[in-house]
Amino acid sequence: MGKTMREALDISAYLVVGPENTEGRPVREIVRAALHAGFTCVQIRSKEASARELIALLGEAAEEIAAAGASERVALLADDRLDVVLAARKMGIKADGVHVGQSDVPPEICRAYLGKDAVVGLSARTDELLAYVRDADTSAVDYFGAGPLHETATKPDCGLDAQGNIITRSFEEIAELARTSKIPVVVGGGVKRADIPALAKTGVDGFFVVSAVAGAQNPEQAAAELVKAWRENIRKL
Repeated sequence: MGKTMREALDISAYLVVGPENTEGRPVREIVRAALHAGFTCVQIRSKEASARELIALLGEAAEEIAAAGASERVALLADDRLDVVLAARKMGIKADGVHVGQSDVPPEICRAYLGKDAVVGLSARTDELLAYVRDADTSAVDYFGAGPLHETATKPDCGLDAQGNIITRSFEEIAELARTSKIPVVVGGGVKRADIPALAKTGVDGFFVVSAVAGAQNPEQAAAELVKAWRENIRKL
C-alpha cells in the first residue's frame, strides 16, 4: 500500500496562489509552471474568490497535479476554507487538506472532518511565537507556516503584533523556531531566491512563495531557480 498524503507530505517548495496574485494569468498556468519546476506542495488562497470559484480553482490545480503524475506526492491544500475542501472532495476533486490560521476553524476540528490521512497546516502565531510553538498541541497539525521573512504586499496583515506593527522574522529567530518545533516548519513572506541559502541553513523544512513565482515574468524559470537553490543549499548542510 502506498503512503497517504499526510505521510508523503513534502513542504520543501511550497506555492501559495490565487487569482489576485497571477498578473491576470490563469491560476492553473502558474500551478503547472511550479510543478514542472519541481514544487512539492500547492495551496490555493484567495480572500476575493467565492466558495464556488475556490472549488473550481482546486479542481483545476488537481488536474494539473494529476497531469504532472504527482497526485501521490504533491499535496493540494486550500487556505482557511474547510467548507471548500469538503465540498471539493464531495465533487470528486482530490483536495488533500487545509491550511488554517489562528482565527480560523481549529485544526482539531479540521482533522475530525477531513480524517486521519488529510494534511492540516497551521500558521504559527506571530507574537510570542517560540513559546507558542514549544507549548502548542500539535497532535492534529502536520506543519507550521511561519513568517513573514520580509514585509509582503500579498498579505499585508501577515505578522502583525497586538499594536498593529509588522513583525518580520530574522534568520536567527527562524533557526530557533526550527529547533523548538515538534513538527516541520515552512517559512515565507517575501522570500526571494537570494534568501534561500540563509533560510536553508536555519534547519526549516521548506519555503513558501506567492509573488516570487506567481508574479514572475517567467513563472517556471523563477520556480526552477528557487528549487535549484534550495536543493543545492540543503545538500551542503
